[in-house]
Amino acid sequence: MGETGLGSCFGLLRSHPEGNELYVDPEGGRERRYAQLFNQLDLNKDNRVDITELRTGLAARGLHQNEAEEIVQENDMSQDGLLEFNRFSQYLQAHEKRLRLMFHSLDHNKDGHIDAEEIRESLHSLGADVSIEHATRILQSMDRDGSMTVDWNEWRDHFLLNHFQNMEEVAQFWKRSHIFDIGDHLTVPDEFSERERCSGMVWRQLIAGAMAGAVSRTGTAPLDRLKVFLQVQSATSRRINLWSGLRGMVQEGGIPALWRGNGINVLKIAPESAIKFTVYEQIKWLICRRREGRTLKIEERLMAGSIAGVAAQTLIYPMEVLKTRLTLRKTGQYSGMADCARQILRKEGPQAFYRGYLPNTLGIIPYAGIDLAVYETLKTAWLQRYSAGSADPGVLVLLGCGAVSSTCGQLASYPLALVRTRMQAQTILEGQQRLSMVGQFKHIMSHEGIPGLYRGIAPNFLKVIPAVSISYVVYEHMKKVLGVAY
Repeated sequence: MGETGLGSCFGLLRSHPEGNELYVDPEGGRERRYAQLFNQLDLNKDNRVDITELRTGLAARGLHQNEAEEIVQENDMSQDGLLEFNRFSQYLQAHEKRLRLMFHSLDHNKDGHIDAEEIRESLHSLGADVSIEHATRILQSMDRDGSMTVDWNEWRDHFLLNHFQNMEEVAQFWKRSHIFDIGDHLTVPDEFSERERCSGMVWRQLIAGAMAGAVSRTGTAPLDRLKVFLQVQSATSRRINLWSGLRGMVQEGGIPALWRGNGINVLKIAPESAIKFTVYEQIKWLICRRREGRTLKIEERLMAGSIAGVAAQTLIYPMEVLKTRLTLRKTGQYSGMADCARQILRKEGPQAFYRGYLPNTLGIIPYAGIDLAVYETLKTAWLQRYSAGSADPGVLVLLGCGAVSSTCGQLASYPLALVRTRMQAQTILEGQQRLSMVGQFKHIMSHEGIPGLYRGIAPNFLKVIPAVSISYVVYEHMKKVLGVAY
C-alpha cells in the first residue's frame, strides 16, 4: 500500500517470529498510528473531525459513507457532530479489540493467517454458504501482498473504519459486496440465508425493492409511455419524435396523460418480485439439495433466474396487457383498470390477456444473460484495475455498470419487446390485422426494415440512467428505514 494509505498508518503490528501469537505494538506506536489517520481525515486542520470529513475519508478508501454517522453518533459525547482526537483514539482502540476477536474466530488453525477455506467455513457457520471461488474473491479484496492469505495487519487495515460489531455484520457485508448484484438488477433474485428468512429480512428486502421500483417507474413514466407509442407506430408515422410525441400526449389529455398506465405498472411490481423470489428459492433448493455446502454457480443462477422470471411473467402477464392498453388509451376510453379488463374480456375473450406472451417470454433469456454477464464483467474489471483493495467499487461505478449492462440487455431483447407490444395493442390500432409473432417480424422487416425493430428505443435509453439512479437511491434509503442496511 502507498505511503498515504492505511497501510502506512497501521504497519507496526507483526506476527511473533517464535509462534502464532500476535503482539501489540507499544502504546506510543499505536498513538502515532491513530494520530496519522486522524490528521489524514482532518481536512481543515482544526484538530477535530466532523461527519463531512469522515465521509470524505471513507469514500476515498472505498467504504460506505453511512458508516460516518454511526461512528460520530456513538463517540460524540458533546453532541456537536465533531470528534476530537481523544474520542477518536478511544473508538479505534475499542474497535481494534473487536476486530482482533473476529480475526481469531476466523483463524481456525491459529497460524496467524486467514485463507479462503477458513473464510468459507466461517460464513457457512453463520448461515451463508459460499463457494471456494467466492471466498477467494473475498480474500483477494483484503490481501495486500499477494500471498493468498490475510494476516492481522491486512485484516485490521481493511476493517478499521468499518463500524462492524461482530462477524455476522462482516458476513452480511461480504455477501452483499461480493456475491450479489447491487442496484436495479431484479433479473436474478437475491439469495438469503436461513437466518435472514427467519428474521423477516427477506420480505423487508423485497419491500425495499418494490418501493425503489415504484418510485423509479413513476419518475420515468412519461418516457415509458412515449416508448410504447413509438413502438406501435407503423412506417407511415415516422415523423413522430421525442418532442412531438410528448407534446401530442399533453395536448390530448393534459399533463396527467404522461402518466397513463403507470398505476398498473407500479402495482405489478410486488407480485412479480414475490413470485420470482419464491420460485427462485424452490429451484435453488432442487439444484443444491444433493450438494450441501455450496451456492449456485453463475450459469445455475442464470438458469434459475430465467425460470423464475418466466414463472412470474406467466402469472402477471395479464397486467402487462392491461398496462399497454391503458398506456395507449385515449381520454375517456376506459374509466379505470377494471373497466379496461371488462372490455377486453367482453370484446376479445380471455385469450387476449396473453397476446404477445411468446415473444415476451423469449426476451427474458437474452436480457437476463447479457445483463448479468455484462454487469459482473464490468464490476470485476473495475475492481481489479482501479480498486483492487476494496470490496465495493462505489455507488457511481455500480450505477455505471448497471446502466451499461441494462442497455446491452435491451439491445439484444428489444425487437422481441417491440413485437410483444404490437401484439398486445394490435386490436385497438386502426387498420392493423392480427398477426402472430412470426407474422409481426415479417411485416416489420418488409415494411420498415431492421430500423423498424428498434422503434422507440431512444426514450428507452434515455430512461436507463435516471431509472437506475432513482431505484438505487430509494432502495438504499428504504433499506435503512426498514432496518436492512449494512
